[in-house]
Amino acid sequence: MPGRDAPVPQPPRHTGGAGDAHGARSAVDPEELLAAREDAHLAARRAAPAQRRPEEAAGPAPGRARRASAVAPGRDAAGPGRNAEAPGRVGAAPGLAPASGPPGRPRQGVHLAVAATVAAGWAAAQGFLVVLVVVALLQLAEGRTGSLGGLARLGAAGWLLGHGVPLRTGAGPLGLAPLALSAFAAWRVARAGVHVTRAIRARRTGSARGALTVAVAVASAYALTGALAATALDGPGVGVSAGRAALHLGAFGLVAGGAGGLTATGALDAAARRTPAAAGAGVRAGVVAALVVLGAGAALAGLALAIAGGDAAETVAAYRTGVAGQAGITLLCLAYAPNAAAWAAAYLVGPGFAVGLDTTVRTTEVSVGALPAVPLFAALPTGPLGGAGLALLAVPLAAGMVAGGLLVRGRSTRPGPPSWRGLLASAALAGPVAGLVLGLACAVSSGPLGGGRLAVVGPEPVQVGLVGAGVVAAGALVGAIATRVATRR
Repeated sequence: MPGRDAPVPQPPRHTGGAGDAHGARSAVDPEELLAAREDAHLAARRAAPAQRRPEEAAGPAPGRARRASAVAPGRDAAGPGRNAEAPGRVGAAPGLAPASGPPGRPRQGVHLAVAATVAAGWAAAQGFLVVLVVVALLQLAEGRTGSLGGLARLGAAGWLLGHGVPLRTGAGPLGLAPLALSAFAAWRVARAGVHVTRAIRARRTGSARGALTVAVAVASAYALTGALAATALDGPGVGVSAGRAALHLGAFGLVAGGAGGLTATGALDAAARRTPAAAGAGVRAGVVAALVVLGAGAALAGLALAIAGGDAAETVAAYRTGVAGQAGITLLCLAYAPNAAAWAAAYLVGPGFAVGLDTTVRTTEVSVGALPAVPLFAALPTGPLGGAGLALLAVPLAAGMVAGGLLVRGRSTRPGPPSWRGLLASAALAGPVAGLVLGLACAVSSGPLGGGRLAVVGPEPVQVGLVGAGVVAAGALVGAIATRVATRR
């Protein structure tokens, strides 16, 4: 009718029941839903310029011009609730801030700083709470109940020690990091890198620059957290350098946060696709061989501790504490279990390890002195191995042979047999890669346990790396050649 506005068509309504909507929500993972929305947002931003160019070139449609002119008196054409686009906002939905920058480029500035600070702080808080529980149980084991402030200082000391930060104590320097705590902290910092990548909208962009930006941001925030913890901790009884704490935690955050950023952005997959096939196969084979040796070391350490279970139980009983204290001692031993696995791997490779100055623990020689009352030390061998025990030295060689066989099996899925040149190059590369991984594992598992004779504890990383590289390379060559010949028959 004249004078009345035309009825506005209503959008169709969903007639499904509430149970269907609830089932749909419960069947979707929130993280997957967030990732899908981010992907759809990026796709829409990339497609928007191509869709707008024909419309802008052709000008406004006649029907649209007529609808724009037919506006009720007293109202603007872009009044409230009319889905009009504000200046500087192309295709922006009401209530949503526009994404800054061209598609594929991560947003930086205050968003990056805030996201890195929150994510790194949350990762640090989780690691600190884990250490705080263990420290509280250990104090019960010693029959002491300190103040809350003293407990927090000891928790901060343990948290920093888990990142390899050396501490100054009355008994001397303490720098033997519990690798279980280090692994937990690395996992949480890597997740912080993933969260920061999502916050700057660089997920699945394949941008190495975005991954580097995430790594530097997380490292900066984590270094600041470490410096603050060291400043609050420094005092009588336990001391630490704030600068060294910032350096250690900055490097830790750069590696772990960078790993999370590389994974979330997809830059790691892009780099792997650009790597030559022979080089990539050699790196994978070397990592597999090193993990096999470390796994064999963990199995050997667990078996030795099970055999010496009576001595370990006597050590725990000597503390004369309750269930809570025994739980604290057990958690402390579990925190250092990865260290024991790395030491046992060095024992299998050949060079062995030390538990103090002028001490040696290897398959052909065992020379140790007085040790602290720690149940984990009950697993140490009491003497050199006999003829049958020397067969353990063949474990690294067998690990290399397994990696060499996997080189052939992995390439057999491709059309045509693998070339001898590429196969031998991959097998030769597997040795140095395995030696590097084993050397790094031994390096992070070593450190002082105080002053005096316990200033040197753990394996020598250079010796283990060199011997492991040679043994694994020989095994990989033998395994690759044998498997290649066997598959051609």
